[in-house]
Amino acid sequence: MRKHLNTLYVTLDDSYLQQDGESVAVRHAKETKLRVPLHNLDGIVTFGWSIGCSPQLMATCSRQGVTLSFCDGHGRFQATAQGFSPGNVLLRRTQYRAADDPDSSLAIARHCVAAKLANSRQVLLRGARDHGTEKPDRHAALTTAAAHLAHRIEAALTATDLDALRGVEGDGADTYFQAFNHLLTIDGPTFRFTTRSRRPPLDPINALLSFLYSLLAHDLRSACEASGLDAAVGFLHRDRPGRAGLALDLMEEFRAVIADRLALTLINRRQLTSADFVTQETGAVTLKEDSRKTVLVSWQERKAAELRHPFLDEKTTWGLLPHLQARLLARHLRGDLDAYPAFLLK
Repeated sequence: MRKHLNTLYVTLDDSYLQQDGESVAVRHAKETKLRVPLHNLDGIVTFGWSIGCSPQLMATCSRQGVTLSFCDGHGRFQATAQGFSPGNVLLRRTQYRAADDPDSSLAIARHCVAAKLANSRQVLLRGARDHGTEKPDRHAALTTAAAHLAHRIEAALTATDLDALRGVEGDGADTYFQAFNHLLTIDGPTFRFTTRSRRPPLDPINALLSFLYSLLAHDLRSACEASGLDAAVGFLHRDRPGRAGLALDLMEEFRAVIADRLALTLINRRQLTSADFVTQETGAVTLKEDSRKTVLVSWQERKAAELRHPFLDEKTTWGLLPHLQARLLARHLRGDLDAYPAFLLK
């Protein structure tokens, strides 16, 4: 089983990554700012428009299974360094056949969407339990939204085709985000959620969510590739050039319980304030560089936290969950499991 290793995040513009023996060196202005042994890393992620990397380091990362991803200043994924496709070609062929078969695709996608709705519901119920006693209106709004999501879970599991399933998923997401403000315990307009905005995010809370989702997408893409699956061929998210469809499928299970919960923690504990964001002339809102470091430290701490996997009944870490779910999907595709057991928070 894969070990939980660190991810190196590089946010310093105009820096250059190169191989230094068995380490990666981060150089800036002709100085080495950081050197990290590659065997301690399972991923490297850069954030910025002017961060370079040597071909030698790209090749070594591909060979050693260290996922190297490049994101822009907003945290949007741009490219990755990848060598020859690893893994079992028979598994990939099975994945392609399942993706081409509407019934097989629907069976897997149902579990991904149902798990997303169930985990979102758990986040709402936890918010009602932890913060709802002070304000009855908040408790009522959260529990009402959670009850609606319970019905949507049933609808997801009985959806007759992928378009219907996407409709259920969209309706559930609307319900969840309409109740999102009730999960915030601070006052003031900075972190009031109105609607989900992307490319670019137009307010601080969307900027924070988009940044966390980009981190999560990197981890899911890495987990798919490490398990021998093709991250580009999904079942709910269909093929589109440049899109990691399977990584997005698996990501649905984790959005609320990993990314959203961390965003709520950072906001409710006032670890982030309005001063941590900047609005560009275009209206796009981004995290400041020092603020990104605050988020990245919390992200790494979150990934290192332990929990018990509900299906495997084994202790693991949040950081390893994407790898476990990718391997469970591979076992299902091989015929070892009757259905894909999506992750459900308990």
